[in-house]
Amino acid sequence: MDTDFIGRPNDFEFLVGHWHIDNRRLRRRHVGSSDWDEFAATSQAWMHLGGIVSVDEVHFPTQGFSGCTLRTLDLATRRWAIYWINSTKGVLFPPVHGGFAGERGEFHGIDDDDGRAVQVRFIWLRQGPDAARWEQAFSLDGQSWETNWVMTLRRVSGE
Repeated sequence: MDTDFIGRPNDFEFLVGHWHIDNRRLRRRHVGSSDWDEFAATSQAWMHLGGIVSVDEVHFPTQGFSGCTLRTLDLATRRWAIYWINSTKGVLFPPVHGGFAGERGEFHGIDDDDGRAVQVRFIWLRQGPDAARWEQAFSLDGQSWETNWVMTLRRVSGE
């Protein structure tokens, strides 16, 4: 990850409030598929501890699960750690770490995808006060990335 991506308090303040989310998730990963599942979600996000903690809860009603994201800023390293918990497992997934350069955030980590070790990349794009985009990509070799989940967020009117 580029060293220009650093974490600052309130980097995730843009997420505070209620959101409608359009999801596109790749049905099969690591096989060159272009078959996407599309579904809606809603979320609500909060900031805590002076902007160094961000929490959101996401509901995927047609998918039968919910999730919670916990983001914490290490003030010494100026790196965010992003953790995911879903209602089907109830455990913290391994974190991704990173920060923002302008309106783009980039976060990297290591995880397991159906028994295969993968490198993980999250990209956050802040698109003004009422829109954002999140992308998740996996890599088996650290060189080529396959985007496998995209969320397009629109703030709920009146927020």
